[in-house]
Amino acid sequence: MKLLFKQRLFSWFDSYDIYDEFGNTVYVVKGQLSWGHKLVIYDADGNEVGMVVQKVITLLPKFEIYKQGSYIGCLSKEFSIFTPHYNIDYNGWHIDGSFFEWDYSILDKDGNLVASIGKELLHLTDTYVIDVQDPEDALDALMFVLAIDAEKCSRD
Repeated sequence: MKLLFKQRLFSWFDSYDIYDEFGNTVYVVKGQLSWGHKLVIYDADGNEVGMVVQKVITLLPKFEIYKQGSYIGCLSKEFSIFTPHYNIDYNGWHIDGSFFEWDYSILDKDGNLVASIGKELLHLTDTYVIDVQDPEDALDALMFVLAIDAEKCSRD
């Protein structure tokens, strides 16, 4: 399953539209006023399905992930020099990034690919393609990508 992740051009808070490979809106992400990033994910019918909340007083960036109102885990950036690495205390997953931070792989505890993320260049706003191996993991992968994008925005 492929998802296209596009940041909205004019928005006071982080705001994204997520499309499937056929151009249908699958999720809408709206930023909320908060200390740190707080992103709420809605399905196409407007139901809240997830939330990404930045923990602000930490040495390295951390984001709490909620699904259907329940905490499922925390994405933590690991110290690294050349390429970004993130640990997820959920399903034993971790994320490895490329040198330019345009491409990422979400891997399970055995090193199998859960999802690949690629940043599309030459767009006015951040645009990513998320290729998820199992459609059941699509929302989880999306929330981890949102956390990484929020962490990158915090550095700019």
